[in-house]
Amino acid sequence: MNYDELYQKMKKYADENGYKLNPNEKERDALLKALLANEKEHGEIYCPCRRVTGDKEKDKKIICPCAYHKEEIARDGRCFCGLFVRG
Repeated sequence: MNYDELYQKMKKYADENGYKLNPNEKERDALLKALLANEKEHGEIYCPCRRVTGDKEKDKKIICPCAYHKEEIARDGRCFCGLFVRG
């Protein structure tokens, strides 16, 4: 996956779920690049703020959008890494 494809995928997800992508372009860019780096290194777009254990079954929870983002956005207005924010 390249940067533009990932951006479009995450934007579509955000739009469909009532979220927005981080409006700070520098932060958003860094997060998307970190996701791509994790994909290159680990084979999945693992959330850059979560530790990859190497256990594929456990690590499924941290593939972006991770299993924790909805609760974090509801509570904090953004997910932990900040890619998704309340819409």
